[in-house]
Amino acid sequence: MGQLEGKVAIITGAGSGMGRAMAVRFGKEGAKVVAVDYAGESAEETCGLVRGPGCEAVAVRGDISDPADIDAAMQAAIGGFGRLDILCNNAGIIDMAGLMDTDWDYWDRVLRINLKGVAMFSQKAVPEMLKQGKGSIVNTASIAGLVGGAGGLSYTASKHGVVGITKSMAIELSPQGIRVNAICPGAVTTGMTTDFQGVPGFVEGNAIPRWGTADEIANMALFLASDESSFITGAAYPVDGGWVAK
Repeated sequence: MGQLEGKVAIITGAGSGMGRAMAVRFGKEGAKVVAVDYAGESAEETCGLVRGPGCEAVAVRGDISDPADIDAAMQAAIGGFGRLDILCNNAGIIDMAGLMDTDWDYWDRVLRINLKGVAMFSQKAVPEMLKQGKGSIVNTASIAGLVGGAGGLSYTASKHGVVGITKSMAIELSPQGIRVNAICPGAVTTGMTTDFQGVPGFVEGNAIPRWGTADEIANMALFLASDESSFITGAAYPVDGGWVAK
């Protein structure tokens, strides 16, 4: 029996990268998966990787900053699978602009997706988790949520915010059996980091001087989503090859 047997998980940003790796891993561990992505065709491709004997998945095209799209994803989980146990708030966008180059319209978009979307989706998910008396919310933050030199201004603000609301939600929801934790990836090979992957010295100063993989992030997501982490809430875990230990 898999670690997530009988559970239902919504994963945002599931069309590629870390979200796709989470979806595939969760499916292998027995979860029924709702894969949400702004690129609906990519979400469907992810579901094709998840589906198999005993493995169910449904794709939802959705913008997590749009409440109507969040409702559609919730309906896919509850209407299709009858419950919700796990929410992985993984979707996000990047911005490397510093203070003097910040575009304020894009600032608003980054915070709307990376931060407000996490809170709105969690607010919708909690009532369904309460019906089971327990649940796990796993937020994808970043090492830019822990240190100041790993992203641009809006991205750093948004990811610090994700770490903050993770702690706040954990305290609020723990009496009702819902755990909330965050993953803080470092340099991970995904489509979002393509522009940085060839930069000399980008990871060489880390304790583990290489790029991480999406599967390594999915491993942590599985741990935090499963009952293996039953005594853990309000934590923000760097999965970064030792970046923040420098």
